[in-house]
Amino acid sequence: MFGNDRFVWNQMLAMMNERYQNNKALPFLGKFKLNYLLKPLKKEYPFLKNSDSSSLQVVNEFLTQSWKNFFQDKTGQIGKPRFHSRKYLKKSYTGKSIIKTAGKRYLKIPKLGYVKTSKTGVLQNTKIKRYTVVLEPTGKYYLSLQVEISEPEKYSLTGKQVGIDVGVADLAILSNRLKYPSFNSSYFEKKAKIWQRKYARRRHLAKLLVLQDRNKKVLCPRSLESFANWQKAQKSKAKYQAKAANQRRDYLHKLTTHLVKQYDVIAIEDLKTKNLQKNHHLAKSIANASWRIFRQMLEYKCEWYGKKLIAVDPKNTSRICSKCGYNSGAKPLEIREWTCSKCQTKHDRDINAAVNILHKGSTKLNGQGLAMVTS
Repeated sequence: MFGNDRFVWNQMLAMMNERYQNNKALPFLGKFKLNYLLKPLKKEYPFLKNSDSSSLQVVNEFLTQSWKNFFQDKTGQIGKPRFHSRKYLKKSYTGKSIIKTAGKRYLKIPKLGYVKTSKTGVLQNTKIKRYTVVLEPTGKYYLSLQVEISEPEKYSLTGKQVGIDVGVADLAILSNRLKYPSFNSSYFEKKAKIWQRKYARRRHLAKLLVLQDRNKKVLCPRSLESFANWQKAQKSKAKYQAKAANQRRDYLHKLTTHLVKQYDVIAIEDLKTKNLQKNHHLAKSIANASWRIFRQMLEYKCEWYGKKLIAVDPKNTSRICSKCGYNSGAKPLEIREWTCSKCQTKHDRDINAAVNILHKGSTKLNGQGLAMVTS
């Protein structure tokens, strides 16, 4: 399944690249015309018939969208679609065929048959739109389902609002002086680094032995995939990286759900995380804190549960006194507390920024003609 999708992508992309080189114009034919080409392609390569036909159509859909993104991009940051390599560790394919539940413990997937699962209960009264089968670098398979469901039940209103300043040591600092720490994944990171070093050494040794077999013209030369120790190190490294990622995502889900339940209006900074990560001193800490995922979760959960998320301009939020409004200028990151030179109010840097964010959110909300409840 994975190989057939990759094969169709590469075949269609090769044809489109040739059209692009000859015409220097829009090379893509559209997903429907590409789907029409699947029939002769299956006659030429019969092994493609082993795949769910809808998964090959999804490949054409993704390829068409990639070319559209390339031609519609005005910034020059999006390049042409690339060929897919079989060496890519994370393999997947997506289909649009109907998946049926069989009893209480099985799902029937096209071409694969019955898969045992304990999650059939949550699929009652839902319509499955797409499914994706993924092979993770850890060696585990996952089935991801895109389903159509009714709107979730709204959370009850609490009459509270809050401003949130994101940080490195503390992920979320609230305007009411509450602080939520960033997820600490140091244990799994250390384990992953150990196995990363082992993986690099073993892969280097395996490459040398493969090259040695080729030079000696051995009758049955070894391949990289035949070295068990290298594969073991690869899977062990991926296992610890996946554990850290899963626990971090679980922590973020619990935190964002708690915030959306507690507050009707949440004001946050409109930070450009990609630009902030250009600072090499902070890039790793920002990535570990997962600011972008934190904001994405807040956005869709507020929309789901009937709450309001306001993104404000982060300019001067850490410079202005939240009590008198005096701007005392820029301050180095190592300064965590400061006293306003005008009103002599002592501030915690992050809490002061969170209060200023709340004030900006209130101004923006009032400008939209909506009231903001004060607590």
